[in-house]
Amino acid sequence: MSYVHRYIPHTEEEIKQMLQEIGVNSIDDLFVDVPKTIDGYNIPEGKDEFTVRKIAESLAKENVSFDPENVFLGAGVYYHYIPTVVKHLASNPNFVTAYTPYQAEVSQGTLQMLFEYQTMMCELTGMEVANSSMYDGASAFAESLLMATRITGKTKMLVAQSINPEYRTVAKTYTKPQGIEIFEIKYDETGKVDMDNLKSLLSEDVAAVAVAYPNFFGVIEDLKAIREIVPQNVVFIVVAEPVSLALLEAPGKFGADIVVGEGQALGVTPNLGGPGIGFFTTLEKHVRKMPGRIIGETKDIEGKKGYVMILQTREQHIRREKATSNICSNQAYIALINAIYLSTMGPQGLREVAWRSYNNAHVLAKMLEEKGFQRIFKGEFFNEFVIKVPENYREKWHAMVKEGVLGPIPIDRVYKSLGPSALVCATEVNTKTSMMKLVEVMSK
Repeated sequence: MSYVHRYIPHTEEEIKQMLQEIGVNSIDDLFVDVPKTIDGYNIPEGKDEFTVRKIAESLAKENVSFDPENVFLGAGVYYHYIPTVVKHLASNPNFVTAYTPYQAEVSQGTLQMLFEYQTMMCELTGMEVANSSMYDGASAFAESLLMATRITGKTKMLVAQSINPEYRTVAKTYTKPQGIEIFEIKYDETGKVDMDNLKSLLSEDVAAVAVAYPNFFGVIEDLKAIREIVPQNVVFIVVAEPVSLALLEAPGKFGADIVVGEGQALGVTPNLGGPGIGFFTTLEKHVRKMPGRIIGETKDIEGKKGYVMILQTREQHIRREKATSNICSNQAYIALINAIYLSTMGPQGLREVAWRSYNNAHVLAKMLEEKGFQRIFKGEFFNEFVIKVPENYREKWHAMVKEGVLGPIPIDRVYKSLGPSALVCATEVNTKTSMMKLVEVMSK
């Protein structure tokens, strides 16, 4: 049996004929109009596969690698244990190579997966409708503010300072060209939203109030109390951490209008910060103001169950002036991983992950306090908390890396009023031994 090329290159004769047809002498002549900014790329001659592999391995060894149990860095990206079955199922080539399911009749697997993902995100957040993902948590939050303007026709946003600072930066980038103003709500000594400050900022021209749950400091906000203050005609946005929702009451139960967040913790490894996935849920009455696309379940003329895209309001599909978003990419593959992870864990399994994360964080907080590291905020927390650290902590933070520990992230460059401080995180992967090691290296 003769070997069949998967990709057939052009022959020299074919290339010569094509160049003659367009009137040039060589392929290099096609690039004469491109400015030459670099002379002499100094690219070595090709090497055999064995040698190239050894070079790649030696370069890889220069990376610093951490055991998951020695990672205490959170701040929006979390290390959780991922069952092997999740990676196994997600590696199916039919999923990995799937593209946007424009033709429903040949995309039933992808469409059903996205439908299941939407269903589980609604159950987790307590909301009525979910889209089939956004790019990441930060862009999902920014899009929620734009959606609030579409709902209310107003442009004043009240955003808690205790929302992830990177999310707030992205939101400002999104909203400034739209003429949307963002006013920040202060936090009190417990780390929660300052209710008096919130009341003072509320006015007739406010479109939305946005808070995090738990917030960036790990503190669990009192959503019920906030909703009682926020008028019903003001959109209530909650930026939620999904694993915590297995323990905490769903934001939808407290009257949230929009719940968004980052879904990386649901089955995706940190991977140097990406990829992530933005989840976006809302109430059915707001569905036509929501960005992204929605997958629905229906029946064909023979009565068989089928899945279709029932709403897609991005500018690629409808008139630009009618579009709710010009985002042309989402994270359908990561949504698949989320769906597999949630299906594998089930409600009880996810609750166990959340409980162990909560428990480990509280044990670690006590261990650090016994060594003199005071907690700054006294509010109840989930799996993160802020502590006071020495002035030279940032140097210590870098030094911990040499001991195989990715320690709590310093946050005083953003939250200067806190003084030298760090955000500590623990999940179910941290062991008693690794927590003792962290306390030891931080106490040196």
